[in-house]
Amino acid sequence: MKITILSVGKLKEKYLKMGIEEYTKRLKGYTKVELIEVADEKAPENLSEAEMKEVKQKEGERILAHVHPDSYVITLEIQGKLLSSEQLAKKIDELTTYGNSHLTFIIGGSLGISEEVQKRSNFALSFSRMTFPHQLMRLILLEQIYRAFRINRNEPYHK
Repeated sequence: MKITILSVGKLKEKYLKMGIEEYTKRLKGYTKVELIEVADEKAPENLSEAEMKEVKQKEGERILAHVHPDSYVITLEIQGKLLSSEQLAKKIDELTTYGNSHLTFIIGGSLGISEEVQKRSNFALSFSRMTFPHQLMRLILLEQIYRAFRINRNEPYHK
């Protein structure tokens, strides 16, 4: 099995890099993990709706260029489905059981994801109705994927 995490923007914060490295290392015993960063589109603070759509579209094109045709795509979206850790573990287990050997998680930029990326998505997942920095979401997502593998193998992990 392979998990790809596609995200917009370059990770700069050292503490986040360290956490991501730690969970990527932990996951090596369970699955192959690939982290792909695509460039974010530079944009001023106050954008019109049309400008926001254009930024998301350009970032979306960069994202979709890295999505394998056979991959099951899970987008992280505020309005997506809220799952518990156990439900996420079950979802991952079911997907792999029924022949999905490549899962791609997509974390959009600060404005979210484009309509084209949403259309390519097989499942929209929400971690909360709150907004989190997209760089922090990489770490949170990796931790939850690691937790899912531990749950699925009945291995102990802190609650």
